[in-house]
Amino acid sequence: MGVSLVGLFILLLIMGLPIAYVLVAVAVAGIMAMGTVPLITVVQRMFSGLNSFTLLAVPLFIMAANLMNRGQISNKLIDFCCALVGHIKGGLGYANVLVSMLFAGISGSSQADTAGIGKILIPGMIEEGFSEETSVGVTAASSTIGIIIPPSIPMVVYSSVANASIGALFLGGVIPGILIGLGQMAVVFIASKIHNYPCRPRVPLKEIARQAFINLPSLVAPVIIVGGVLAGVCTATEAACIACLYAGILGIFVFRTIHPRDIAEIFMESAKTSAISLFALASANALGQLLGYYKVSTIIAAFFENGIVNNRFMFMFMVFLFFLFLGTFMDANPAMILFVPMLLPIGETFGVTPVQMGIVIVITLAVGQVTPPYGLCLLIASDIAHMPIHRAFKAVLPYIAVTASVAVLLAFFPDIAFAVPRLIKPDWSF
Repeated sequence: MGVSLVGLFILLLIMGLPIAYVLVAVAVAGIMAMGTVPLITVVQRMFSGLNSFTLLAVPLFIMAANLMNRGQISNKLIDFCCALVGHIKGGLGYANVLVSMLFAGISGSSQADTAGIGKILIPGMIEEGFSEETSVGVTAASSTIGIIIPPSIPMVVYSSVANASIGALFLGGVIPGILIGLGQMAVVFIASKIHNYPCRPRVPLKEIARQAFINLPSLVAPVIIVGGVLAGVCTATEAACIACLYAGILGIFVFRTIHPRDIAEIFMESAKTSAISLFALASANALGQLLGYYKVSTIIAAFFENGIVNNRFMFMFMVFLFFLFLGTFMDANPAMILFVPMLLPIGETFGVTPVQMGIVIVITLAVGQVTPPYGLCLLIASDIAHMPIHRAFKAVLPYIAVTASVAVLLAFFPDIAFAVPRLIKPDWSF
């Protein structure tokens, strides 16, 4: 029966059915085939899986990102980053990565980053002489930093599933996010040398200071959001609510780029995007119930106990490969809901903490944002540039190598990610 369900899963994916529908269809088929479990179990499990205060942060962070895009906060961050690094050869490419790192500290959503920043920078880079491949590649890849540098929607979901400290996860994502950003800038540097990409005139220091002042309210947002969680003032969900309020105040009253009549449309857009993510989470919970009936966790545990995986390094490398594979056809959130509960007990036997595993898993699944057939960030970026997906994928490969290398590095040497967090919170268990 298990083989039939796997075959059904693959068939539905090949047919192009959205992954959320694939998950619930397989869950329904599996429960019906068992005959001893009422079908209402699927619906009950879907509802109970979303009955979590922590998961309320998901739609709130999505709405915060939409408020920032509609409020043209991303546009102002782009102007600031271009003023900082635009005078370097290939400067617009560096600005692309830098603005994604800054935007990540506010939104927690990679897709919002790709859509908001890509609509401006992809045409702008092409117009200034960058190749379409570089423009799409750096935009799609750098936007994945959005789920690594805190706040991060997948980290919120992982925290809910693994019962791990969201504050520790947020802190642990800072250094990896910076390392990935620097690595992607190195790729831009090499491409700029090869293709002799243009640079902009140097911006006077006075203008940079003016841009910094304009963006100061936006740049303070990560401190407010993440700092509130770390200080214990608010939970991740409450921090997401603060992010929405803060972004709305900036857009309506400070920058005056959002009109009150836009609020209803922003709410509707956020509700549609949230519905897609939350339905995928609900479907994953239903399928997780089916996997429990078939004792899949026991099968996975037996695989790791058969002698092939006999130390922490091998275990973490297998986790990396497993989620790298999953990320190619599944969103990060349902992938974690389905398999993290099975892998956590095994990881603990090898001395891997939930926070260490969470950082590696989130970074690895970030690669899936730019790998076909799922790769939403790659699809959005290639659509903006009107580029075939196979060309876009080739363009993003060097940047994928950077992210994957950081994930492997942290799998073997997790202390790299937790060096600074331990200075800030030495009493926390990472």
